[in-house]
Amino acid sequence: MDIQILPAKQATEVRQAGLIAAALKLAAQCSPADITTTDLAREVGITQGAVFKHFASKEAIWLAAMDWVTVTLMTQLEAAAATAKSDAQAQTSSSFRDAWPLAALRAVFLAHVDFVVCNPGVPRLVFQELQRPDDSELKSRVRLQMTRYRTLLMHLLVQAKKLELIAPDADMESASVLFIGSIQGLVMQSLITANVSAMAKQAPKVFGIFARGVFVNHPSF
Repeated sequence: MDIQILPAKQATEVRQAGLIAAALKLAAQCSPADITTTDLAREVGITQGAVFKHFASKEAIWLAAMDWVTVTLMTQLEAAAATAKSDAQAQTSSSFRDAWPLAALRAVFLAHVDFVVCNPGVPRLVFQELQRPDDSELKSRVRLQMTRYRTLLMHLLVQAKKLELIAPDADMESASVLFIGSIQGLVMQSLITANVSAMAKQAPKVFGIFARGVFVNHPSF
C-alpha cells in the first residue's frame, strides 16, 4: 500500500481547515466563548500543543472561521443569484424574464437559509460577538461580510427598480435591511426553538411576504 505524504504547507492547510470545521461544529452545540483549545484538539484528534502549531491563539481560529464563512457564504449567494438570473432569462414569458432580479433575490434568500441549516454554529458565533459592547477584530470581519452582502442586495434591488418592479420612491437601503432582518428573524427563532432545520420550510413563505411588501409588479416564482 502506498502512503501519501502531504507537503508541509498542504498538511498545515488541511489541519487548519479541520480546526475551523471543528470550531463551527462545536459552536452549534455550546457557546463559542466556552469552547477551549482542548475541546478543539479533542474534536480533531490532536494534542492541545499541536493546535498552536497551526494557529497562534483561539481568537485566530475564530477569525479564520469568520473568513471561511464570508468566502463560502458569499460564493454560494453570488452563484445562486447568477443561476437564478440565467434561469429566469431563459423563460419564454417576458414577465418572467424581466423579473429576474426577484428570482435572484429569492435564490439568495433561500441559499442563505440553506447555509445556516448546514452550518448552525455560524449564527451563534456571529450573534455572540455582536453582543459584546467593545469593538473587536472579529466584529470588524462580521461588518465586512455584511458590507459585501449589502452590495449584492443593492445591486439586485437597483436592477429591479430599473425594470419597474419596485416603486420609484422605494427606499433601497430599507429594503435591504428588511431582507437581511427577515433571515435574521428566522435564524433567531430557530435557535430559540432548537429547530434550525425548520427554517428551510418557512423561508419560501417569509420571502413571499417580503416580495409582496417591496415589489409592486412581479410573477410568482
